[in-house]
Amino acid sequence: MKHLHLLGLLGLVVSSAAHAQVPGAKPESPYRASATKVNDLVHTKLDVRFDYKKRYLYGKEWVTLKPHAYPTDSLRLDAKGMDIKTVAMMNGGQQTPLKYDYADGMNLRINLGRMFKPGEEYTIYIDYTSKPDELKVQGSAAITDAKGLYFINPDSATAGKPVQIWTQGETEGSSAWFPTIDRPNQKTTEEISMTVPAKYATLSNGKLVSSTPAGPGLRTDTWKMDLPHAPYLFMMAVGDFKKTTDTWRGKEVSYYLEPKYAPFAKQIFGNTTDMLEFYSNRLGVEYPWNKYSQIVARDYVSGAMENTTATLHGEQVQMTDRELLDRQYSSESVIAHELFHQWFGDYVTAESWSNITVNESMADFSEGLYAEHKYGKDAADAHYYTYLRRYLMSPRDAAKTLVRFHYDQQEEVFDLVSYQKGGAIVDMLRTYLGDDVFFAGLQKYLTDNKFGNGEAHQMRLAFEAVSGQDLNWFYNQWYFSPGHPVVTIDYAWDAAKKVQSVTVKQTQPGQPFRLPFTIDYYVGGKVMHQPVTMTEATQTFSMPLSAKPELVNVDASKKLLWNKTDNKPAAEFAYQYSHAPLYVDRLEAVAAAAKDQTTNAASRAVLLAALNDKFYMVRQGAIEALKLDDKTVAKAAVPALRKLAAQEKNTIVMAQLLRALGKLKDKKDEKLFSQQLGSQSYGVQGAALRGLATVQPAKALAQAKTWENDSQAALTQAVVATYAEAGGPGQWAYVRDKFDAARPQGRFNLAEAMAKMMARLDDPAAFNEGVTRLRDLGIKYKAYGADKMATKLLTDAAAGQAGRPHAAEAQQAVAKATQEMQDAK
Repeated sequence: MKHLHLLGLLGLVVSSAAHAQVPGAKPESPYRASATKVNDLVHTKLDVRFDYKKRYLYGKEWVTLKPHAYPTDSLRLDAKGMDIKTVAMMNGGQQTPLKYDYADGMNLRINLGRMFKPGEEYTIYIDYTSKPDELKVQGSAAITDAKGLYFINPDSATAGKPVQIWTQGETEGSSAWFPTIDRPNQKTTEEISMTVPAKYATLSNGKLVSSTPAGPGLRTDTWKMDLPHAPYLFMMAVGDFKKTTDTWRGKEVSYYLEPKYAPFAKQIFGNTTDMLEFYSNRLGVEYPWNKYSQIVARDYVSGAMENTTATLHGEQVQMTDRELLDRQYSSESVIAHELFHQWFGDYVTAESWSNITVNESMADFSEGLYAEHKYGKDAADAHYYTYLRRYLMSPRDAAKTLVRFHYDQQEEVFDLVSYQKGGAIVDMLRTYLGDDVFFAGLQKYLTDNKFGNGEAHQMRLAFEAVSGQDLNWFYNQWYFSPGHPVVTIDYAWDAAKKVQSVTVKQTQPGQPFRLPFTIDYYVGGKVMHQPVTMTEATQTFSMPLSAKPELVNVDASKKLLWNKTDNKPAAEFAYQYSHAPLYVDRLEAVAAAAKDQTTNAASRAVLLAALNDKFYMVRQGAIEALKLDDKTVAKAAVPALRKLAAQEKNTIVMAQLLRALGKLKDKKDEKLFSQQLGSQSYGVQGAALRGLATVQPAKALAQAKTWENDSQAALTQAVVATYAEAGGPGQWAYVRDKFDAARPQGRFNLAEAMAKMMARLDDPAAFNEGVTRLRDLGIKYKAYGADKMATKLLTDAAAGQAGRPHAAEAQQAVAKATQEMQDAK
């Protein structure tokens, strides 16, 4: 699973304190052991039909099981909100009705009629109806719904929206559309026959073994999965999809997209075969399944899902050729993430949701692993660093353990700890063990537990076996204990003794962390490496040197998961930018230079140098860091920005440049803004329009109106921003309607501009419409601190009404909305 993060404006506005309102670890919650195995799934055969009008699935199931360890005469299956018509024991082709209890509508308890011995197989037949839209179940922040089976626009009521059916099994949603033992420590082979309108394509796990007419306008497709996998990884998809096919080592690799996007399938998913080759070689375990498909669905409830052989993506992955110009690796990484799950999650599955780290932390780690292979070390380090900062910015998560045995509902474990923190921990272990040992450990874990289940301890034992080391210390502090080190780093040079000292102090509560790292000393153009291990709360490390070093670089690999305050002087950070080799080295130097750029010429020089950095994200960061409202900074930086704008090829950086120049409101840039309106990049076009609005509002308004019918998000945001700056009452309906039509991330992206327009317009009706929308956004995503963001935007909007005829009404509306957000649970 790859869940979506509400970033953009939310990430910029919400403070760390806002995150702290969400509870962290829950020791008072029940202990969640791995599910006890009474019966084992063996094979699941399904025959399903769909009622689009009622949003029902009519199913027939033949499920084969066997007692696990002890004789039993009973069976419990998860079956959520179904109508159960028949339950029978199969004897050859004959059915013998069985007694069953289904009083709670969730657990189907069957009397098998006799005692079955361990290992003795039996097959149960069930005739049932699944009614997912009538099911009352709770989702989570990561997986926003849990009804298992989804009918998208089944009555074609929404013009232009495709009719689709798709499923979502994780965590325990599969049992909303077929009875099963819906636990991750069960494995079963599978056969699914789907009878569907003949005009639609289908996709499921494994291989399509037959496709036959099934009456007027209907067709039955049968998909078969010969290798066992967990019930939550079962999937179906039905709709108007166009299939594009690749091959890899003789296996089919296919991509299912809406017809509009099918011409760009190879551009969207084209690196999949390279990923298959790279991961197979790096892990020493060839991709274990008979095919790999990816499909894109509308209204998906998360980011993507690693259904065995058939990953389902949310629509955000679907792009045209022009949209792909602005795609960063952070958008492509979901493809790598879900593919890596085919090993870590599908081939070897977490034994319990408490151990989801052996699925999700590994998949998050894999994103940077592929970035390093395909795009280089800077790209990998940037990806890892972004994820690490995302975790560190969320104090509530420091209270949680990575392996988490206490929780109220299993969806809670899909969070920044299981994903971003866990991925950073895996990357840290890779650095500690070295590549040869680390990947040999992963190979052993996969081989020893293939088609079975794993937990953190089994992964530890695999690493111990190949490394010869006891790794309990690492797993105890990083997997089974919460938090992370919070450190300060101070330096002292003893000129008489020619000794450089580094003092590292851990300030977090509790026991100090054991931290192995390397300190690099730069003296006279040469680097000396000092491996150290920190075991105490405060520790000083010393190194005799021939002269005072130009730079002391603590944690030279930049892989430690810690929150640090590095008290080195600005001059050393400047030296670090030009001499230390890593992306994080350079980014840290840029961040340090940004703090005193208005008073320190050397810091300004670092930022100017970073404008021409070899890696686009450093250039982007340097542009963003410039304080162009300061005359000294602007005098030094603006010529460099304009020079860079004349040669920059990366569309992400170009858009950032245009946004920066737009802050100057200098008519010298009107020509540049006008030229870039014709860019093929939507991001660049949008930034150019915003820039133009600062120097030629009338011209920008005219251009904005020509883009109103373009649904591309970057242009929509730019049009809304232009109307917020210079539009009138006639443009309010466009802003409001685009906000309403946007998905959650899009609404956050539009919220600031909408609030700015509310402040400008003397229109009580429009103001109240905006208040309602921002209030609702704040309440719905309050767990992420969105209420704080919405409150700030509404307060600013009300302040903008000061002196206008309806100022008092605006203040009252905002006060009421703010109180409602405070009161919301």
